[in-house]
Amino acid sequence: MNTYDWLRNLPIVDVETTCKVIEVSFSQGTRKDYYRNPTLQPFEKGDLISVEGVSGFDVGEISLTGEIVRLQMKKRGVKEDNAEMKKVLRLASDRDIDIRKQNKAREPEAVIRSRAIARQLKLDMKISQVEMQADGRKATFFYIADGRVDFRELIKVYASEFKVKVEMRQIGARQEAGKVGGIGSCGRELCCSTWLTDFKSVNTAAARYQNLSINQTKLSGQCGRLKCCLNYELDTYLDALQHFPDNCDVIQVAKGNAFLIKKDIFKNLMWYTLPDSNKQYPLTIERVKKIKSLNQEGTIPDELGVADVTSSKPKEAEPEFVELVGQISLSSLDKAADKKRKQQQQGTRNREQGTRNKGQGGQQGQQGGNQPDRQAGQQRQQGGKQQRPQRKQQRPDNPNRNPRNQQRPPNKPDDKK
Repeated sequence: MNTYDWLRNLPIVDVETTCKVIEVSFSQGTRKDYYRNPTLQPFEKGDLISVEGVSGFDVGEISLTGEIVRLQMKKRGVKEDNAEMKKVLRLASDRDIDIRKQNKAREPEAVIRSRAIARQLKLDMKISQVEMQADGRKATFFYIADGRVDFRELIKVYASEFKVKVEMRQIGARQEAGKVGGIGSCGRELCCSTWLTDFKSVNTAAARYQNLSINQTKLSGQCGRLKCCLNYELDTYLDALQHFPDNCDVIQVAKGNAFLIKKDIFKNLMWYTLPDSNKQYPLTIERVKKIKSLNQEGTIPDELGVADVTSSKPKEAEPEFVELVGQISLSSLDKAADKKRKQQQQGTRNREQGTRNKGQGGQQGQQGGNQPDRQAGQQRQQGGKQQRPQRKQQRPDNPNRNPRNQQRPPNKPDDKK
């Protein structure tokens, strides 16, 4: 994270006394350095410039210019008149930017290969990041190790493998977390990857002063160390604890010894427990001092004198339930839902019944498909019988024309027989 330049709007009084040093950031702000500007060309924040590198040039982004750089150099102990300070060459050209992109694309592969080589040499170290110079002539290997590592042979292998000048730089676990980045338990980006540059030591005493439970999983950050934010409010707690009495961890009352559990700096209360119960009793600072003075005189009070921790703020009346939808109530909504559910169930049953009826009709059609001709013949016979009486009515009655009305002669015996 870049520093806010709050001096940029100030007018320049003397051009000769203005700061000629520029702060340049590399690798998205993970590394910053100062370069002298011998040219007369003014540079603005955010410009890509080419600066002197190791046997070549490097490309970085301007993060600060002007008088604020002088203050930052004083903070980090960098002298402005240092003769070994490198210089700014020019504004980065398109060719410089293209070469930089090509060499930066080699960094992920270099990390994997460098870790494999270190493992083959059986070195107790971890390569966390590899930073290539813009022209590809130098590579900086950032590693983590608990102790001292003899990497003289490793440098030779790296130089022959990557064809660059090798620089080994040891960093801590917190610097590695700052380079990798991430989101903390608070939901914000890690402090070490945004604005924190100085890493102070953090111990468990900071958690005890703030009445935090000593839980390693909750107090540790992504780097595996104690969280840096434990030191942020430590001074406030130390100032507030000065008003609390000392040597009051145990006080004597009629029920027994009361043991101190915690101190509340916001309400100025001290919480104690008695041996016959697990309940915690809040006491004011004045009450604790009085009991302590009585104990020193040999007097044991009958009671602790618990303080009232209830809030004096009047409670707000809770609003009653109001039907904002008019006459609609929950019971009517339930009835409508039950009615809709029954309609859906009835529709499902009707569909199932229709499916069953279709199946039965198909079976009956297959059984009756063998007698279509018989049924058609019966229908034709019935139709013929119904039409015959109509023909008799149209024709005149003539018994001679109907052979059925004539009597047949009896059969004669056969002579031959």
